[in-house]
Amino acid sequence: MQDIKIENICKAYGEKQVLNNFSACFEYGKITCIMGKSGAGKTTLFRILMNLEKQDSGTITGLENKKIRAVFQEDRLCEELDAISNIRLVNTKNDKKTVQNALCKMGITENKLVSTLSGGMKRRVSILRALMSEFDVLFLDEPLKGLDKDTKQLVLHEMEHYFQNKTVIMITHEIEEAEFFGGKIIGVEV
Repeated sequence: MQDIKIENICKAYGEKQVLNNFSACFEYGKITCIMGKSGAGKTTLFRILMNLEKQDSGTITGLENKKIRAVFQEDRLCEELDAISNIRLVNTKNDKKTVQNALCKMGITENKLVSTLSGGMKRRVSILRALMSEFDVLFLDEPLKGLDKDTKQLVLHEMEHYFQNKTVIMITHEIEEAEFFGGKIIGVEV
């Protein structure tokens, strides 16, 4: 597998230049954290990398034929399904018992309808759904936003288990989260 390389990416919305000749390399099988102020273009960069948005110019290599998964800032769960069903939607190879055990490790002991879960529980289901899917590259856009300190630590340790030899690109505002994984940190500036 090859590294993901972006070279001279530019993106503007009307007169507002969001990314200007941005270049970076995301190493295969490693964790890279993207940090920067709000409005610096981090989420725009993600959307371009995931082919949800087109850059104005520049090149991206290394994502061809890759299984890409993401955790967005919004949870994007099926509210009418329970937690286990939401997770199994992306990978039915995960049997119910395996998913239930994974939920327990994330501090969720009951399999309830997602619509009845707290915001923090929904967040953990969203994260676990991506982690338990089959992926080559995982994009995480502020995945731990809104979690209390203790829950965040629990989730960080569980995430680490799934990240072994995987390419993970994570946006975070928290240096502690970036340092926890010991990966490369890339700054995006306004």
